[in-house]
Amino acid sequence: MPEDKDFELIRKFLEGDESAFNRLAMLHQKNIYWHARRMLGSHMEADEVTQEVLIVLYKKLKTFKFDSKLSTWIYKITSTRSLNAIRKRDVRRFFSIEDSEALNLKSGNDIVKELDEKEKLEQLNEVLQMLPVKQREVFILKNFDGLTYEEISKITGKSVGGLKANYYHAIKKVTELIDGLQG
Repeated sequence: MPEDKDFELIRKFLEGDESAFNRLAMLHQKNIYWHARRMLGSHMEADEVTQEVLIVLYKKLKTFKFDSKLSTWIYKITSTRSLNAIRKRDVRRFFSIEDSEALNLKSGNDIVKELDEKEKLEQLNEVLQMLPVKQREVFILKNFDGLTYEEISKITGKSVGGLKANYYHAIKKVTELIDGLQG
């Protein structure tokens, strides 16, 4: 079980083994980044949030209670940091400071395929950014991170019924937006 490995690494870290934290960070860094990236739509902001989450994890791991999966706790921290970044971005935009975004193409030989994938990724990112934050969060956690409503409820502190309603509205809006972009 993954959480058994997480718990073992946490215990080793708490006993003074710094390399255990590095292994723990390596196990979760990709999921942290992609959750933040989908929430924020920006490589640079997601990278910053990933670093922040890892720092929080390092500093606060001693408070982990072992009564839930570590990934649930990490998603909660990542969601909170991502929402904070969205608020900061909104304040910057309000004061007309432009937000820059780095786009990464996948390396490979098939340029046409890369451009098509980039276009689809940009289109999806554009649609996700049009969703209200609560709908975006539940949509990402459910579809991209594969979490159940119960797990999402633990992360967000929202009721399962409320999450289902937000998800329903998110699906409806994503479908409408994609149809609008393609039509």
